[in-house]
Amino acid sequence: MPIFIYKGKNRQGRRIKGDFDSPTLEMAENALRRKGFTQLTVKPKPKDILEGTFLEGRVTDRDMVIFSRQFSTMINAGVPILQSLQIMCEQTENKLLRRVLYNVRNDIEGGSSLFDAMRKHPKIFNDLYANMVNAGEAGGVLDIILLRLADYLEKAAKLKARVKSAMVYPAVVVTVAVAVIAIILIFVIPTFETMFADFGAALPMPTQIVINLSRFTQDNLMYMVGGAVAFAIIAKRLYRIERVQIMVDYWVLTLPVFGPLLRKVAVARFGRTLSTMVSSGVPILGALDIVAKTSGNKTVERGVLDAKKSISEGQNLADPLEATGVFPPMVIQMISIGETTGNLDHMLAKVADFYDNEVDIAVETLTSLLEPMMIVFLGVVVGGLVVSMYLPIFQIGETIM
Repeated sequence: MPIFIYKGKNRQGRRIKGDFDSPTLEMAENALRRKGFTQLTVKPKPKDILEGTFLEGRVTDRDMVIFSRQFSTMINAGVPILQSLQIMCEQTENKLLRRVLYNVRNDIEGGSSLFDAMRKHPKIFNDLYANMVNAGEAGGVLDIILLRLADYLEKAAKLKARVKSAMVYPAVVVTVAVAVIAIILIFVIPTFETMFADFGAALPMPTQIVINLSRFTQDNLMYMVGGAVAFAIIAKRLYRIERVQIMVDYWVLTLPVFGPLLRKVAVARFGRTLSTMVSSGVPILGALDIVAKTSGNKTVERGVLDAKKSISEGQNLADPLEATGVFPPMVIQMISIGETTGNLDHMLAKVADFYDNEVDIAVETLTSLLEPMMIVFLGVVVGGLVVSMYLPIFQIGETIM
């Protein structure tokens, strides 16, 4: 649908501007006048091929936390939703979020609920956010729900940052190691090879192996790079196949070092998300659907969907989760107790807090283990290449002596 930009005054005489979705310019003007806007200037929004791209920016977790807290504060102070959104539109620094909030405000002015207006922008307001807002609107506790969302987003962002720190460090070290080795093989070794050719003597086996490896790398560098890129593309496409994704996600959880960490992350995310939604009044079956989608692991997702099916048939939540093999016995017991006592959200929050701490410990342990391993790896590989190149020089020195 075409987008029109407008300027004018609202019923309070305050100057406003924004954009509005409408089939035609005339319909846009009529709709805006029905809302009480005067001194209107409406025109089609210029086509901008860069809109929504990196130049417009992206909405970060921090942006959403700030928006949720400020929106909650204004709602709690009695400021109407439309006015609150107008204020947020004017003061938010993120261009993409500002544009989305203008559209949300316009939809609400047109008669939509906040839930329906947010649901049109799933990349900004995901299912979890929109459904919790819906529960807040229905229960008249929107300000409380928005605060819970802000807390949830903060903790989820911290958890994501911990996992990234655990994954990025080894990836960076391996990338640097590969780059250093490639530079040595492509640029340094050929210089030594030219020098050794003048010796006229047989080279030691380690030196000859390194020289052969250098020649192979120089002759096949483009094929090696192309093969790596092709492998990455094929692997990404294969991962989109559900059967492959299920197998890979299950295998990842069984890895000796990263498996336990990712298992703890999955449990913490599950507990935090479901606890937040249940305590906010979202129906358990709808909450489990959203938790499954946001789990990030097909094994966990299938277990959660099995739990949903179990509950819809009148059974409990704990048994199908236990069958996944992802959730430790302590978690299953706490969920079972929570279901029995009616304090499921409280128990899930305790599980999430506990496993957040466990993730912290696991990341620190992993980092402390990886650091010396990476240093040894770099030392052995790079040192081995250097020593191999100096072996003929050492032999010549011994012969002269």
